[in-house]
Amino acid sequence: MKKEVRVLLRCFFRSYLIGAAYNTKGLQNLGLLYVMEPGLRLFYKDHPRGYMEARKRYLDLYNSHPYFLPFLVGYFLFLESRIAQGLVAPDGLKAVKQTSAYTLSAIGDSFFGGSLFVFWSLVEVLFILYGMHFLVLLWPIIFFVLLQLFRFFLFWRGWKRGLSFLQGLKALDLVSWSHWIKILNAFLLVLIWKRLCLFSPYPHILLFFSGGICLGIMAFVGNRYDRAREFLVIGGIVFLIFFYGFWG
Repeated sequence: MKKEVRVLLRCFFRSYLIGAAYNTKGLQNLGLLYVMEPGLRLFYKDHPRGYMEARKRYLDLYNSHPYFLPFLVGYFLFLESRIAQGLVAPDGLKAVKQTSAYTLSAIGDSFFGGSLFVFWSLVEVLFILYGMHFLVLLWPIIFFVLLQLFRFFLFWRGWKRGLSFLQGLKALDLVSWSHWIKILNAFLLVLIWKRLCLFSPYPHILLFFSGGICLGIMAFVGNRYDRAREFLVIGGIVFLIFFYGFWG
């Protein structure tokens, strides 16, 4: 049991290096094989032929989001352990790789790159503008530690629960969460504008602050009804032009 845990931890820490062998032909495939190697050696230690066949399964085209990669690695290890015991057919792994990897990659781009990381940066800017120097240093550390815990949690649950945890992850509806975080980011941007206006030599502070509030409201309406977002943006621009002319 201790040996199994050591092997799993090796696979998890290797997942940080998956991009080291990135290539244009297979993308992350060589990195994924490197990550899976300790687990494959453990599962097929008495079956050299099965070990070589298992390695070949990871040479196909593969690419996924780095923060969901630990879950997929844990899940692939879960499947490989069953394949080695004859409980799951090898073809089942290929189908999972092609569907879950790309789906989680799209979700990761939206949730992390499009909303959560933006939220982190906007909060950091606010700490800087308000002179909260201790939080400026503490906030990145907290965020970094939480991300690593998130990665390890996904890895362990992927290994322990397999596909059932993927269904639970789907129920979280992270895409909808990313929409709400983006709305929160719009209002954080308003606070940043308001703070910057206090140091600006230009007048019309009310203009910028009101314009930011309008953008936040438009983001909320656009997310709530999911229609005519382009018209909302155009209407907001027209309103700002009129508002600027009125106050100018």
